[in-house]
This record gives sequence, structure tokens and C-alpha cells, in this order.
Amino acid sequence: MKTIFQNKWKKNHADAKPEAAKRDYSRQIAFLNRYSLLFHALLACTLVFVIEVCSRRSLIDACSFLGSHAFAFFFNALIIFFTMSIVYLFRRRTLMRIIVSCFWLLLGIINGCVLSQRVTPFGYTDLKCISDLLTMTNTQYFTKTQEICVIILLGVLIVFLVVFALKGPKFQGHPHKIRAVCFCAGMGVLMSAATSMAHNSKQMASYFANIAQGYSDYGFVYGFSSSVMDRGMSKPSDYSESKIKEITQTVAEAKETASSYTVADSGKVVSDSGKGKQPNVICVLLESFMDPTEINFLNLSKDPIPNFRSLCDNFTSGYLTVPVVGAGTANSEFEVLTGMNLRFFGTGEYPYKTILKETDCESIASDLSALGYGTHVVHNNGGNFYSRANAFSQFGFDTFTSKELMNIQEYTPLGSWPTDDILIGETEKALDSTPDKADFVYTITVQGHGSYPEEKILANPEIKVSGAETEEKNNQWEYYVNQIHEVDKFIKNLTDMLSKRDEDTILVLFGDHLPTMGLTDDDLTSGDIFKTKYATWNNFGLEQKDADLAAYQLLAYTTEQAGIHEGTIFTYHQASEYDTDNDQYQNRLENLQYDILYGERYCYDGIDKYPASDLEMGVDKTHIYSYRKNADGSLSIYGDHFTNWSRIYVNDEKMSTTFITDKQVVLPAEYTAELEDGDILKVCQVGSSNTIFRTTENAMVYYETDEHITTAPVSEMDEPEKQS
Repeated sequence: MKTIFQNKWKKNHADAKPEAAKRDYSRQIAFLNRYSLLFHALLACTLVFVIEVCSRRSLIDACSFLGSHAFAFFFNALIIFFTMSIVYLFRRRTLMRIIVSCFWLLLGIINGCVLSQRVTPFGYTDLKCISDLLTMTNTQYFTKTQEICVIILLGVLIVFLVVFALKGPKFQGHPHKIRAVCFCAGMGVLMSAATSMAHNSKQMASYFANIAQGYSDYGFVYGFSSSVMDRGMSKPSDYSESKIKEITQTVAEAKETASSYTVADSGKVVSDSGKGKQPNVICVLLESFMDPTEINFLNLSKDPIPNFRSLCDNFTSGYLTVPVVGAGTANSEFEVLTGMNLRFFGTGEYPYKTILKETDCESIASDLSALGYGTHVVHNNGGNFYSRANAFSQFGFDTFTSKELMNIQEYTPLGSWPTDDILIGETEKALDSTPDKADFVYTITVQGHGSYPEEKILANPEIKVSGAETEEKNNQWEYYVNQIHEVDKFIKNLTDMLSKRDEDTILVLFGDHLPTMGLTDDDLTSGDIFKTKYATWNNFGLEQKDADLAAYQLLAYTTEQAGIHEGTIFTYHQASEYDTDNDQYQNRLENLQYDILYGERYCYDGIDKYPASDLEMGVDKTHIYSYRKNADGSLSIYGDHFTNWSRIYVNDEKMSTTFITDKQVVLPAEYTAELEDGDILKVCQVGSSNTIFRTTENAMVYYETDEHITTAPVSEMDEPEKQS
């Protein structure tokens, strides 16, 4: 009897436990629902703190941010609190809280990872560069292992959210949907008003001249949110047709009185009347290039850039203020090629990824094309990186030779990037491709690109480096300095090549940004991490006129020296004496930029004066001459100008391809066995995302019994004669 009673008691007690637990759980949920706004406020503050720890990669620095920038800290929390308001629109409120929290935490973690590789923090436009990042796998910048880890972590997070969505709690009360919508709308109005008040009171900046410093002072959440909300260009308050006409009239008058370029002791007669010969203009972007002797703490065994320094001593040169630090090459490039100021765009914006996706834009290429120039780009990196192929078409370039069109054989010691010597021959090819024209060639180097290894890579470096705070930092600086030294040799080889040509030529070289090495203003002789250097060279006696410039002024200043006065923006700079601190100068530049990219194009009388070009990839025309079957069953295709990015296409389907030489590629035996009589063979140069940049001028029809088929070993096969 006692046993029966005990069993019954145990059963009732066991049943009571779940019931009690359910009641406790229900009370907890009810408590959280009642005080959910307070809970959201505490959660928002916690998230901001954790995000700052991730972004700054330091608990102490996060605490310092809270103590010294309390207003900014709580303003960041207000932004997250605002995004939390959407949970009231759903029954699964806990799930939505987790999703919103994970969203912000994920962004904070990404920012920390980005800042470990570069100085510029993570912004909205970087999301448009994900495809570019994936093309950089197996480099020091983004490894295959990192890619796999990211995919795994995202997969785990998605699985967790799916399970929680199926098993997690639901809100059991009345949803009050109208009240929830009104609350969210009210929070939106409050957020807008608070932002305006913060801007008007100068507590929060509406524009970051230094993006990295802006994120540091005002927090990641605010910085990233600004990059989302503040994109493109805002319409200037005084923008109008009369304003634009006033500016263009002033420029036209200045252009009429402009003299031809100054020639010192050359004896050559060249005028801007069109009777004289126009000079070639070569512009070279030097990736992450700077003068290492201007780093205060470094000790160098010898001068790493003697050739660049010689140009600075003998030709026009100076400091160049660029819009980015440590990364963002495309933005320095945009300023140089267009003459436009990135300051007038949204926080952290890449115009290549935004407005230039849909709008053509006047540039130095389109301006010089109007004077009869051939215009070319040469770059030993991917044609799709930063959406360059599209951007250069919008700029009006004629040709673009990217790495996919180059037979690249030499790489940096890490194997991360091609060396730059190949660009000399490719630049010369571009010049030779239009023998009856003057040329503008824009050459982009890549050898100096980061990141730089902490372990010692160079056993016997030509230049020894010391003075950094740790051995790892010394290794990084030593690797960087020796790569820059190699780039300096490239500069000498380039000027040697140009000097042998019987053509008037002006060369301008510039660093796009400082390297990703954590430099501060105090570390530099210039006192400014946004200052790089530029140098020029010419072979027809231009007078040396040193000047410190902004990147958007560089080519206007250079072409003015060469007697070239063409283009809306460039002639504006030439007429305005390059005074970056003049408010009227900047206001007029802002109006012109807006008019060209977002406005009514009053400066062109409303027409599309500079449409996008039909950009041709590469200057070499490629052909297939013959094919033959090998003893191992594979198929060799012979032609010209093949590269590591050549792919055989059979009936317009891309096949696995083995690159042998610039005259031979091979289709593996397993695919050759599937060929049938009548199949169409061609070879294409393929970029990322399977973009076909160029196709052989001819295709060939495959026949098993064709006379071009032989079973002779490859080593015994002479280069086939060209098929007519």
C-alpha cells in the first residue's frame, strides 16, 4: 500500500515539475514583454559595447570609447534600439531579437576582420565588393581557409535560426498590429529628429573627411548606418541651370586665354591651335606606394626608391592628397581620372559600384578622345575587380588590358600578386596599337599590394629594415620596402622604354594610398596619412613646377603643363588655380559633379555628350591556327596570345583547359573523347564570374579525321603553320 502511495506521489510530483517550470517560464516571458523596451535598451547598449570590442579589437579601447565619447556610444545604442522596434511586428519576437542582434554582431565582427587587413573600416559599399573579395582567395588578403570558415559559420548560424524558428516561443498575447506599426513609424520619426539634432549641435558629424577616424570617434553602428543612408550626392542648395552656365562661361573664357605648354630650351614648336604634335600622356597608379624614408621610426640600409626620387628632383612633383588610407584604390583612381572630389559623395562610397553602374561619366579618357587620342588601360589584376571593366567603359576608354589578357609568369615572393615588369611591354603594346594617334595610357600596378607577412620571407633582402616596435612589424616593413624597391626598378625600366620612342611623352606616377600598416600622422614627415607622392617625367623639356595637389587635381595640372585644355572638370580646375581651401572653388566643383552625374547636365545643354564606349578588352587579336590530338587522348589547340585565363569552349560551353604556352592550350582527354564531328572550337579569355573578355577572331570545326589530327608526341610537334 505504501509503495502504491509512493509511486502515485512520485507521478504527481513529476507531473508538477513541468507545470511549475511552464508557470515560471510564462512569468519570465510576461515580465520581459511588460518591460521589453527597457530590455531592448539594455540589449542595445550591450551590443554596441561588444561591437566596439570587435571593431577595435581591444576591450580597453572599447571602454575608452564609452568614457570619452559617451554621447556617440548612446547614439549608437539608439540606432540599434530603433532597429529592435521591428520585433513588435512579429509573433516570434525572441527570434527577431536574435536575428537583429546577430545582424549587428556579424557586421561588427566583419569590421574587426576588415580592419585587421586595412585601415579603412567596413561600409555599405563594401557589400557590393564581395564578388571582388572572392576573386582574391588564396592570397594573403583573403585565404581559402578563411572563405571556408566564413561559409561554415554562416551555415551554422542559419541552421540555428531555422531550428529556433520552428521550436522557439511565440508571443501569446494580442498582437496589436496597428499599435506596432504606429510605434515603428514613431521610432523612425524620433530617429530622424535625433539625428538632425545631433548634426546641428555638432555632437555627431554628418561627413567624415577621414572615414577611419570618423568610425573611431562616432562608433561603428553610426558609421555603417551613415554609409547606408548617405549615398550618392545630395543636390547642392544653389544648383540651377543659371549656376552651371555661369561656371561653364567662366571656364570657357579662361580656356580662350590659356597658352600652350611651356617648353624650356627644347627648340620645339608646339601650339594649342592643333598644328603642333600632341604628346602622349602616360598615367601610372603605383599600388600602396610611398617614400619609406618619410617614416620616422624606420631604419633602412639604403634608399629604396632612388629612381622615383630622381624624378622628383628633376621634374614636376609633390605631395598628393588622396581620399583613402590602406585600401580603396578605386576611389583614388576615380578622383584622378574624373577630376571629381569624393568628399561630396556618401560615407565610404565607391562610385564604381554605385552611380557608374548605370551612368556614363566624363573623364580624362573621354576628354582626350575628343582631341583624337587613343585611350587605354593596362592592369595586371582582374578586369572585373572593382567593376573596372564597366567603369572604364563608362569613362570612355577604348581598350582595357587586364591580367586575363596577359601572359603573366612572375609573381611576388608570397605568390599573391603579379610583379609589375610585365606592364612595361603591355603599355608599349597599347601605344603601338594606334600608330597614327597620340595616346593616353592609364597603367595600374599591383606589386606593392598588401597584406604583408609577419614572418620573415626574404632570406637575403636587398634592403634591410629595422626600427619597428616588434620583430613581426620589422618583417612586414622589410617585405613591403623590398617590393616597393622592385616597383622603383619598374619605374626606371618604364622611363627607359619611353625615352627610346620617338614621341613626345609626359609620364605621371602617383601612389594611390599608404600601405595597410597602422601608420599615424605622427609617424610621417608629411604629418598626414592621406598624403602620398606623385612624380612626373617628360622628354620634351617641360618646365619643372612642383606643387602639392589633391588627387582630383593631378591630371588637370599635368595636362595644363602639356598645353592641353579640354574637358568640363579639368578645364575648371585649370581656371581655378587649384585652390582646395577656397569655398567658392569647392562649391562650383560640387555643382559641376552633381550636374554631370545626378543632375540635368546643363553643362552639356542636356545631351549625353560623353556616352559609354564599346570597350575592347586587350589590344592583341587572338586566333586559332590548328589543333591536333595527342598520344594521351587530349587535344592541343594552337594559336596566339593565350594566357593562364584562356579557356577552350566547345559549342559555346566552357571546358576544363590546361595552359601550356602563349601558343598552346590543351583540352583534357576525358573531354576530348566526347567531341563529335561538327563541334565548334574556340578559345576565350575568361574573367571572374565567367565573364568572357575576348574570344579568338576565328573558330574551328572539329572533325575526327581532319588533317590537323596527329598522334605525334607534343615534344616532337613543331609549331603548326597558320591555317588560311
